[in-house]
Amino acid sequence: MAALKAVVLDDKVALKILQHCNEALPQLATGQLLGLDVGQTLEVTDCFPFPASGAAEDDLDENTGTTYQLDMMRCLREVNVDNNTVGWYQSATMGTFQTAELIETFVNYHENIKKCVCVVYDPQRSQRGSLALRAIRLKDSFVELYKQEKLSAKDLREANLSWRDVFVDVPVKISSSPLTQALIAELQPAQALTAADLDRLDLSCQPFMEKNIQSLLECVDDLINEQQKVTMYHKNVARQAQMMAAWLQKRKAENQTRRAAGEELLPEEDPSQFKPIPEPNLLDSYLVTSQISTYCDQVNIASTQSMEKLFLVEALQKGLV
Repeated sequence: MAALKAVVLDDKVALKILQHCNEALPQLATGQLLGLDVGQTLEVTDCFPFPASGAAEDDLDENTGTTYQLDMMRCLREVNVDNNTVGWYQSATMGTFQTAELIETFVNYHENIKKCVCVVYDPQRSQRGSLALRAIRLKDSFVELYKQEKLSAKDLREANLSWRDVFVDVPVKISSSPLTQALIAELQPAQALTAADLDRLDLSCQPFMEKNIQSLLECVDDLINEQQKVTMYHKNVARQAQMMAAWLQKRKAENQTRRAAGEELLPEEDPSQFKPIPEPNLLDSYLVTSQISTYCDQVNIASTQSMEKLFLVEALQKGLV
């Protein structure tokens, strides 16, 4: 199977995703991606949103969501629209998408769609003047380990998988037909400033930086908690080894007494008394580390852009003096 090199979004698909996610704020939005798998490229030609979840849906059947998807794809098929599922899209808050639920969804899709992707759109980051749209998928080797439930430190080390090998970014390209490009060129006004152009000149990044730093601190606390679990595991293993050594020494002394008395010796191995302690799962630690990396990248990009603006304004001020 050829590796996936790019995800090509039709322009109307990108607009549908942006509109759905922006209208759903502050709630998260999600929907289905439809298209074709063409060699090393995944072409997304259409999409449709999933209904928003609410308290009123508690009494509905668990299969309601699946029924809705099947009904939508049947309707699209009847009007001769691509109805092949290639993944799903979802919105994110400040780049937060690395969750265990996302991995579980990926694994479920992977059973039937080997090249499934998730398109993540961040409305808050997009408000800063850049389109925060990315396509991600799970690394195949990680999916196999997840299915086998081999996520301990030993298993991941033997598979040579780090936290960077969980999610794989796939380049995203937005395509539009020549007629659409001609229409945009016809409707595009003469050189005029827009609200987006003025937003790019905003020198303030304090609210954005504060949210990122706060989220980063929370993730660091979560990572410390995960590390404490690993530390506690090693302490319990060492304590069990000491207890087993003391028990074995006591049993040997008892056997020496029984041997001198001519009695039958007792077994020196009792597996029922000292059961192996299960090694902790490192998936949560990997996800938190990946999220920390995302926050650090966002802080780095925001600070770099702010410094560039400050130097630009300083140069303009010196030129006007």
